[in-house]
Amino acid sequence: MNLLNLFRADGTFSHGGIHPVDHKEQTAGKAIRRLPFAPRVVVPLSQHKGAPARPIVHVGQEVVRGEPIAEADGHVSVPMHAPATGRVSAIELWPTAEGPKSPAIVIDVYQASSQEVLFGDEVDVDSLTRKDIVQAVKDAGLVGLGGAAFPSHVKMQPPGNLPIHTLLVNGCECEPYLTCDHRVMLEQTDALLRGVRLMMRATGAVQALIGVEDNKMDAVGAISDRLAEGDMVSVHAVQARYPQGAEKMLVEALLDRQIPEGGLPADLGVVVYNVGTLAQIGELLPRGRGLIERVITVSGPGVRKPGNYLVPLGTPVSFLLEQAQADETANEVILGGPMMGMTVASLDVPITKGVSGIVVYAQGDADQSRRQVYPCIKCSRCVEACPMHLNPSMLGQLARKRDYATMAADYHLDQCFECGCCAYVCPSNIPLTQYFRIAKAINREQTALAG
Repeated sequence: MNLLNLFRADGTFSHGGIHPVDHKEQTAGKAIRRLPFAPRVVVPLSQHKGAPARPIVHVGQEVVRGEPIAEADGHVSVPMHAPATGRVSAIELWPTAEGPKSPAIVIDVYQASSQEVLFGDEVDVDSLTRKDIVQAVKDAGLVGLGGAAFPSHVKMQPPGNLPIHTLLVNGCECEPYLTCDHRVMLEQTDALLRGVRLMMRATGAVQALIGVEDNKMDAVGAISDRLAEGDMVSVHAVQARYPQGAEKMLVEALLDRQIPEGGLPADLGVVVYNVGTLAQIGELLPRGRGLIERVITVSGPGVRKPGNYLVPLGTPVSFLLEQAQADETANEVILGGPMMGMTVASLDVPITKGVSGIVVYAQGDADQSRRQVYPCIKCSRCVEACPMHLNPSMLGQLARKRDYATMAADYHLDQCFECGCCAYVCPSNIPLTQYFRIAKAINREQTALAG
């Protein structure tokens, strides 16, 4: 079956979406730079969806950069590797972006070390079987680097052994401010395409479609220049429209098909990966190494040196902000983008695998002026903006009444992926996305208690 004939003519999804100011000009043209090593790195054992990793080191132990320091605790789990050479000074609870503290391995970095990666052996990836590739991806500790942080090896083995025929590669990066994926596509193109081909072999996909928003045509060109005629890997410019990079939206834009409610891309024979994830697969697997660093965009009106930085995992946010010269009046720090990111309460929070960017606002920034919340005026803008055809206005009213069960049972709350379109267009400044996050968390808690 050749799905290349199924593209939507308009190159986008069918309903909703918005066009926020992208603010990408601060960093889009800035090449990736390596960040210095902080004096201390903190490696949370839970940097992914699923079970936390289990430590295999002890306090006082010396570790070298790239060495495994925690093992996967089950199928939906990944190992952790030392981001720096140093000594384990503690294994203790540490602040997280989500709020509650979680177990982490603290490493005091040897500042005199060259920080050369001393762990890992070269691998002939051409000789690897599908099973070998899946295991290598798990051993590397790879998760979705676009923000979801779902273990990459799990998506390579869809439930029910559903046959996969198409790999969709997400290079949209539609969040304002963020440009790390853009730079990866420009600077790590060969690693990206190597990862794409390894993923095709592992999943059995016969074609790969790379979707890139049409405000990044230089990335489209960089990729297409490396593709031969008749290649089953192709790159396609899709319309710049938020949230184009969401999994369900990209499937519709590129294949003109919709994932069924409660379903997965695998139900359509499709698997979706972020460009950053595949670039790391292409970089790490041939070297037999684990994930110890990632590219992060640091931007926003509250930093003097915005850029795209290659950052060791576990680097404290405070250290990263020092390097980017955050403004002294900075009073809001968001991990991720401003639409779907999360404000941090403590700058001790470390950079984890799923953090693609940091956006900093200073006191008096225009983006912080929308604070007063007013009653819903029934304007229906949120309904028009929702890409999932939901009724955010009604969901918001039920949330205010704490009727979370009705939100899920009658208004499809679980279909919301918290893109933030509804809150963005709301003239009453109602924080709808935050309401929905709370509602879903309480529903999960109630389900767990009932079960």
